[in-house]
Amino acid sequence: MDQNFARRYRLTKTDEFSSVFGFRRAIRGKLLMLHYFPRTGNAGDARLGLVVGKKQLRRAVDRNRVKRVVREIFRRLRHELPAVDIVVRLAVKPQLLDSRALTEDLLILLDKLKKPRPPREAP
Repeated sequence: MDQNFARRYRLTKTDEFSSVFGFRRAIRGKLLMLHYFPRTGNAGDARLGLVVGKKQLRRAVDRNRVKRVVREIFRRLRHELPAVDIVVRLAVKPQLLDSRALTEDLLILLDKLKKPRPPREAP
């Protein structure tokens, strides 16, 4: 099984990020927010983009840790995910940066993404 994090599994262009944010679908966790956009056509792989700003985490080492944890979880679970473009960002400014809490939060969000949402009933 291919578990690398090649370029084809990343969002790299501004337009790709804009299309995900423009779709306006997101799942919020305790620490992270997961924005997603279903891919069309024969694109079968999920792709990941990360946004970790200086407003939430001042130190570069902390921002890099968040990105490293999210990439690792995505790399391991990519084959289980539907064909979507995903952008993960911090939802809140964490008081204490804990890799275990980030991992648990991201696993919950990805699990919600894997489950199909029931259609809404018309009023």
